[in-house]
Order: sequence, then structure tokens, then C-alpha cells
Amino acid sequence: MSAEDGFRRTIRGVTKKIIGGANISKDNQINEEIRDQEVRVVDSDGTQLGVMSLRAALDLANEKKLDLVNIAPKAQPPVCRILDYGKYRYEMQKREKEARKKQKTIQIKEIRLSTFIEEHDLSVKASNAAKFLKEGDKVKVSLRFRGRERDYSSKGVDVMKRFVEHTDAAGVVEKKPELEGRSLIMILAPKNDKQ
Repeated sequence: MSAEDGFRRTIRGVTKKIIGGANISKDNQINEEIRDQEVRVVDSDGTQLGVMSLRAALDLANEKKLDLVNIAPKAQPPVCRILDYGKYRYEMQKREKEARKKQKTIQIKEIRLSTFIEEHDLSVKASNAAKFLKEGDKVKVSLRFRGRERDYSSKGVDVMKRFVEHTDAAGVVEKKPELEGRSLIMILAPKNDKQ
């Protein structure tokens, strides 16, 4: 192993490669960490070199000044590839970062209603909910009963139905109105383009 390959060591079972003082955790076995006697080798350009002994595969990798990386340890025999491991890790981290950027986190926005809400107030809250649904977020609609309003839970269900009528262009009911304690709760989800 030369100085430019970096210094590799094992601390409490965790293998790390130290390059310029930075630690990089690894998932794959590389070079001398591979314990199998025979491996199937794939060259750096993707050509199959066939099944060979581990020593021959390591010698081949050293000739090319590259690493032997176990990419499929569960295969019989395990598949190893000759490549520059530092460059490979960098590419993998770059791909993972891009995948995280493209993920959309869905938030749940809450809208509170009352039993005796006026029509205009209901339409304003429904338009806000429609805006949230178009942005891809879910909406939790809650209606809290105060005092004797609980005796008129049917009026609360009517308010929820009117709310759904206002927002049916932007979303669908994921969870129908249910009484939870003193509140009537319903969840709306954004409409899929497929529907």
C-alpha cells in the first residue's frame, strides 16, 4: 500500500479510510478486507474477467493502481470490481445528495373550524386549504365542539361536508370526519393527476 492510497485502519470493528485527516465510513469491503478465496472479477471498463483467486485479483488491481471492491458479497462467488474507490465513494455521495434534493416532504397543515361558521369564513378557509393541497401538502381539518355544541355533532358533520364541497377540485378525503374527544377531525390529501 502506498502513501497516496491513504491510511486504512479498523477501530472497534468500524473500518475507515483516512485521507488528509478526514474520516470516510465505508460499506464495501476493499482490497485486503475481502476474505473469500475465489471471486468473480469485473474490470474498471465493465468487462468480465471471470472467476479467479483473491490473490490474483489483488495483483491485477495493484498493477492498475486501483482498488478491488466487493460490490456483491452475497453472490456465489462474490463479485468484485476493479475501480478507484475514492472516486466511487464520491460519485455515490453525489447521487445520494441529488436524490435527497428531489424528495418532497409532505407536511400536514391544520385548519380549524367552528360549528356555527359563516359561509364566507368557510370559503376563505377552504381556499387556504386548496392552496395547501395544490402545493402537495395534506390538510387536517378540525372542528372543536365547545360546551353543548357536542350535542349537535350532526351540524359539525354538515360543516365538514360543505368544506369538502369547496375543496373537491384540489383534494380528496383521505380520512372521513371522526369524533376524537371533543373534536371532529378529517384529513384531506392532494389529488393525483392520474385521477
